Amino acid sequence: VQLQASGGGLVQAGGSLRLSCTASGLTFSSAGKAWFREAPGKEREFVAAMRKNSISTYYAGAVKGRFTISRDNANNRMYLQMNSLTPEDTAVYYCAALSEGNPILSSYYRPSTYPYWGQGTLVTVSS
Repeated sequence: VQLQASGGGLVQAGGSLRLSCTASGLTFSSAGKAWFREAPGKEREFVAAMRKNSISTYYAGAVKGRFTISRDNANNRMYLQMNSLTPEDTAVYYCAALSEGNPILSSYYRPSTYPYWGQGTLVTVSS
């Protein structure tokens, strides 16, 4: 399984970006999937997740109402639409996925739940 994240870049505060993650060897429509981020000097933190049913979604409090996780079954991609960006959103963003098992809800928030990771894409928000 390989995941590839893209779409990061430099954006001004208040702007928007859409991150994309493609997968090979895994079908997103039947996988648990998530976005995490890692800011300089900080631990990797949960951003958003979509359960294996591809219906239920969950967000970190800091991004709820601004970010949206979605998937495109036809192209086997998932996205993270990020609006109203602030400098605090500056980080490397990682997509992650799992195909085996059916984790309980709390597990979706933990990086250790996901065996598959993309390489990360840098998002920089200037003030």
